[in-house]
Amino acid sequence: MPLRHDFRNRPPQQVRVVVFGATGYIGRFVVKELVGRGYQVVAFARACSGIGGTQDRDQVIRDFPGAEVRFGDVTDPESIASNAFDQPADVVVSCLASRTGGRRDSWAIDHAATLNTYRTGREAGVAHYVLLSAICVQKPLLEFQKAKLAFEAVLQADTEMTHSIVRPTAFFKSLGGQVESCRKGGPYVMFSGGELARCKPISEADLARFIADCLDDQDKINKVLPIGGPGQALSAREQGIMLFQALGRRQRLLSVPIALMNGPIALLDALSRLFPAVQDTAEFGKIGRYYATESMLVWDHQRQCYDADATPSYGEDTLEQFFQRVARDGMDGQELGDAALF
Repeated sequence: MPLRHDFRNRPPQQVRVVVFGATGYIGRFVVKELVGRGYQVVAFARACSGIGGTQDRDQVIRDFPGAEVRFGDVTDPESIASNAFDQPADVVVSCLASRTGGRRDSWAIDHAATLNTYRTGREAGVAHYVLLSAICVQKPLLEFQKAKLAFEAVLQADTEMTHSIVRPTAFFKSLGGQVESCRKGGPYVMFSGGELARCKPISEADLARFIADCLDDQDKINKVLPIGGPGQALSAREQGIMLFQALGRRQRLLSVPIALMNGPIALLDALSRLFPAVQDTAEFGKIGRYYATESMLVWDHQRQCYDADATPSYGEDTLEQFFQRVARDGMDGQELGDAALF
């Protein structure tokens, strides 16, 4: 089957890009980056968006100067077709993600809703699909990982529409959950000495630039693209030390045995088989344990280990700079919302 039209031969001003998940943590930076590069950008949002649905339409429109803001429901293909694709589009960028990682929410958003944007966009003539996935899908033990992989497989099976699957390591926001408690004198909590897992954190702005690069970089077409930020991979212990240095406070590192998580998780998992209402609570426990024990780095299947050197670095923003900024200015704009672990 032949490839669709090559929009890359046209200047950005003639390329229409629809961004789903536009008001999310990464999506809003992607919209601004694409607008800055001159693309025709459609920012697709819910009528009430943001954490807890606190942003109304007028606020969303104000947040995206230079973009065409459309409102609709990603769970409804007809809403997507009439509001996002009422005219032909060239590229879809999906920054959709389930809010909590719960079982039902994961399959509803990371798979079903994202699939709606793909199918509807395809019918509207979209030639390229950029997906914001996650590096942790390499070892899929959680429902949201399995849901993301299921959609990735759909993209990879399409021989007509091209794709770029971006799998970032940890975001700065996800490592900022203990800033305020440590600022107030609390300890930095880590598991089993804080050396079980490492990551190469990337800023929202650098990740947005990488995602935008996927529109015109031939080397990123039909590829799975793991990506991390600059510098060395950091353990939780190293992150805690860095945070206290930024705060100018004496280090207080509290190590908790990871085994303490196993009993409650096993109990919740057993209860979830009898009581469906407990399923998400059990899943949240598994998510917490996963991030405490698994590195957000490229997984070497042959050697069965994580490989920091094989995890590409991109951008200029460092976690140290992030901690220094939030130590000075606070966590405004970095709210953890429903996904907070601490």
